[in-house]
Amino acid sequence: MNEVKIEELRNWPKDSYELIDIRDDGLVAYGMIPGARHISLEELEEGENIKLDAISKDKKLVFYCQIGRKSRELDDLKCLEGRDIYSLEDGYIGYVRSESLDETAREEKQRKAEESIRKKFHKQLFTPFAKACKTYQLISEGDHIAVCISGGKDSMLMAKLFQEIQKHRQCNFDLTFLVMDPGYNKENRELIESNARALGIPITIFESDIFDAVDTIEKSPCYLCARMRRGYLYSNAKALGCNKIALGHHYDDVIETILMGMLHGAQIQTMMPKLHSTNFEGMELIRPLYLVRESDICAWRDYNELHFLQCACHFTETCTTCHEDGTTSSKRLETKKLIAALKKDNPFVESNIFRSVENVNLDTVIEYKRHGERHHFLDEY
Repeated sequence: MNEVKIEELRNWPKDSYELIDIRDDGLVAYGMIPGARHISLEELEEGENIKLDAISKDKKLVFYCQIGRKSRELDDLKCLEGRDIYSLEDGYIGYVRSESLDETAREEKQRKAEESIRKKFHKQLFTPFAKACKTYQLISEGDHIAVCISGGKDSMLMAKLFQEIQKHRQCNFDLTFLVMDPGYNKENRELIESNARALGIPITIFESDIFDAVDTIEKSPCYLCARMRRGYLYSNAKALGCNKIALGHHYDDVIETILMGMLHGAQIQTMMPKLHSTNFEGMELIRPLYLVRESDICAWRDYNELHFLQCACHFTETCTTCHEDGTTSSKRLETKKLIAALKKDNPFVESNIFRSVENVNLDTVIEYKRHGERHHFLDEY
């Protein structure tokens, strides 16, 4: 298959080609190239494709995946016979890295992103952010919070929301926007730095060798990586004088975690809005996006034409992904799809899952744990 560079594609007449994203739903959720349509690799491999048939045969078809590897291997697909097909060199990641802004464009992007939080997305983003901070008492007078930024949409938005709530001056607290480089390649680190500059986020970067440390681990590398990252964030935040670290987990992460615990872990538990560190005395972890919906985060990202890397470790650069808590994309995506399917018949299913861990009736529980100690209903029967 012929390859086309991003710079070349930008010079093609827009009506001469169709850009097609073949990544899975999990990666597409983190953003697409503007104007592209999504036809997954699985759909293409099934044979005849209604979505493709709707595209004029006079148009060139430009396919892209995450890094340009899978899109180069589509030549033999039956549904593409007779078509003028191309693979976008370096895929979605290459497109994101290719974007550059001059000073004027950066200032405009920052202004638009901040204004959209105050106006267009105030109800969807700032209101639930402020509500979570108040309901769960996440911010206290005199706090010094390390806002942990991975470079993705959730943590970047969280940083902007913290900047916005700090302007309200209802509580005096300090912020440090902390980025850990666990071994990113040069381009990925530059992308995080570029996005931070464009959004007006003054980041502090420290380095670690976590990616190298887990690179040879065969069993549960994502879980180990997540645990190690958490420890490094705590220790560096504490060294900077912080008493809290803030992570970008949102409402959808919470309900998916509840359901995954039941289906895959045989336990009922939730992702807490805040918790004390067991290894770093005096430190707390807070999750201020606890009540913010992922769809609203995506809407804010797309409205402002922002593009973030989902993950950039050695494992995920091959078109897969992991999650901050160490779970694989397949389990989380499977759970996300299950919730979406249940929602078709019950529009309240998401809020019901969320509230289920607020309405636990211990009189109807066979056994539960408290501070590591097990309690059985027969103990007091």
